[in-house]
Amino acid sequence: MAKESVKARQRKREKIVLKYKKKRLLLKNAKDYNSLQKLPKNASPVRLCNRCNITGRKRGYIRDFGISRIEFRRLASEGLIPGIRKASW
Repeated sequence: MAKESVKARQRKREKIVLKYKKKRLLLKNAKDYNSLQKLPKNASPVRLCNRCNITGRKRGYIRDFGISRIEFRRLASEGLIPGIRKASW
């Protein structure tokens, strides 16, 4: 489980990236790199990180479901993910 401060920081970055998305695109197309550098660091989408929506875990992230592998296994075992069940043969 990630700390609440880490999760909050990630949410803050996501908001800032959305806020500056259009402006970054215009500056990149105009090739105005000096103005682009004056934008906040967190406005860059590269600084975003995939995190589990439940626990905030960074590693072992499954994109299709938006959760970590540990939470995926727990939810799948409980039958809470539609269309997913444990394989047995």
